[in-house]
Formats: sequence, structure tokens, C-alpha cells
Amino acid sequence: MPKLRHFDNLGTARFITFSCHNQLPLLEPDSAKETFLRELDSSRTKHEFKILAYVIMPQHVHLLIDPVNEMELGRVIGEIKSRSAREIVAKLRRNDVTVLENLRTQKGGEERISFWKPRCYDHNCRSNDTIIEKTTYCHNNPVKRGLVSSPDEWRWSSYGAYIGESDFAVQIDHFESLARF
Repeated sequence: MPKLRHFDNLGTARFITFSCHNQLPLLEPDSAKETFLRELDSSRTKHEFKILAYVIMPQHVHLLIDPVNEMELGRVIGEIKSRSAREIVAKLRRNDVTVLENLRTQKGGEERISFWKPRCYDHNCRSNDTIIEKTTYCHNNPVKRGLVSSPDEWRWSSYGAYIGESDFAVQIDHFESLARF
């Protein structure tokens, strides 16, 4: 598999997408979504990036972040994926061993569990319009997928933070506060 290039340190917000292994709905349980968001928030604190928008879907995640200079996006996303996968897989081992059969893969002749697809896909957002477009995309994704009829019905996105609700999973750094735009 060719290595995907991430163009880091361009001073732009980044729209990132990554998916569960075989597009399985591994993030369907609320506990899995909560685990992922806890790891995202912990990584934000550690690496000091800003979270502008997000949505956690049953099979994939979209993030819009504003990284700090010198941040290697692939390494940080890999850390979030690794830490969240370890905790979610540990819960599956205790509660739903049958799901693990669908996560078994071979790498280097060794069997392992793969929670996430390898890699992530990212897009550099070079304008306010692109940031707005990607934020709107995140918030409308559950509607587009038929999970809810309105973005305010999906509690696993940053939509609540944008409409002034006080009960949301992860604090959002609204992009209006970014000085470079």
C-alpha cells in the first residue's frame, strides 16, 4: 500500500476522515463513541490542537481540527485511533467476543485484531468557506445517512456546541476565534 502524504505545517485547519475495519458499525454503542471522544479530548490537551467540528458515525469519524505548528497529523491521529481501539476492544473481549471474529486480520504472518482501517484521509482547509463547508458536512452527515431527521437529534457531533447548547461531549474551539482567517 503506498504511503499517503500528509501536508503538515501549512497553517490550515484539517478535515480528517477515518473508518472502522471493513466499515463495520463498531462505533454504534454509546460506550464506544464515549471512549473515542475521551481519547480525542485527551489528545487535544496533550498536543494542543483545536477541535473545530466533529461527528462520530457508527462506521467512521470526521474531524475538523486546527493543528499547532510542528504537529505530525498522521502520528497524532494514529495515537487517537490506537488508544481508543485498545479500550473498545477490551470491552468487546469482556462483552461481545463474537464481534472480534470480524476484526481478525493477518499481518506479517501474525494474527491480530484490527479495529480501524489503516490510514486517515485529510484535506487542508485553506479558507473560511471550506471550514464552514466541512463543519456543515459533519453536522449533516447523520441526516444524510438516515440516522436522524435533523442535526440537533444526533448527540455525537459538535452541532450542539454551535447552536449554544450546554450539554455536549467535547468542548469546541469555534473557528471564528482563529486570528489568521
